[in-house]
Amino acid sequence: MQSDFLPISYHFDDDLTLYAISDLHIGSPEHQEGRWKEFRAKLASEPNSRIVIVGDMINNATRSSVSNVFEETVRPREQKRLLAEQLSEIRDKILCVTGGNHEARAGKDADDAPLYDVCAKLDIEDIYRDNAAFLFLRMGDNRTNGNRNPTYSVCCTHSTGGGIYTGAAVNRNERFGMMIDGLDVLITGHVHKGILTKPQKLVINPQHNKVLAKDFTVVSATPWMDYGGYALRKMLTPASTTLQTITFKRKEKRVEVTW
Repeated sequence: MQSDFLPISYHFDDDLTLYAISDLHIGSPEHQEGRWKEFRAKLASEPNSRIVIVGDMINNATRSSVSNVFEETVRPREQKRLLAEQLSEIRDKILCVTGGNHEARAGKDADDAPLYDVCAKLDIEDIYRDNAAFLFLRMGDNRTNGNRNPTYSVCCTHSTGGGIYTGAAVNRNERFGMMIDGLDVLITGHVHKGILTKPQKLVINPQHNKVLAKDFTVVSATPWMDYGGYALRKMLTPASTTLQTITFKRKEKRVEVTW
């Protein structure tokens, strides 16, 4: 497997539309199978759209997990097979894949990495990362002006911690983003809440004798699950499942996020 700190680079000639896919939970009774199928068809029809995958794509209940193995709609190995089959339709649209806590169960119990296996099946294991993926998105002609032909630095990771309070997720994500020098966009999942924040960090530039406040964008991806089951039992709040659209502009360095 590739090191988490080995960046993945891409070049795009036009504005890039990016969707963050997280918390699909294939195998859960609440998984939105129909909506996921419709999205794959939509994605295939959009030439300038790509996705990043940030974990919990399969529910992967085990006897030692919080999820109840007897409530799964299909067994874990079938979840993995279904995911590989579905992603094969949009294989060329995937920029990176990172694992989530549901996939990590297999690593703890059986030294298995389900999402790596899926990527290997699709021959894209070079863009799989266990914990976090760092992307460089180079727009236009990167030999010329960096404002009109920008490069965006993106970190994709599943995230961690409880999902009860939105504020806790915001604080955790922004704190992590502050650690990454030069970051433009942080994409996470895990908490099943669509969240957008635009914090700033101070950047010291001794070469030009300046201290600047630099924006970065933090996106927490929405889930692909109906409300109920575990979330209802634990009294977690329901949240929108409307997918965010992240747009990276080609002719100026600007990131737009819409619902």
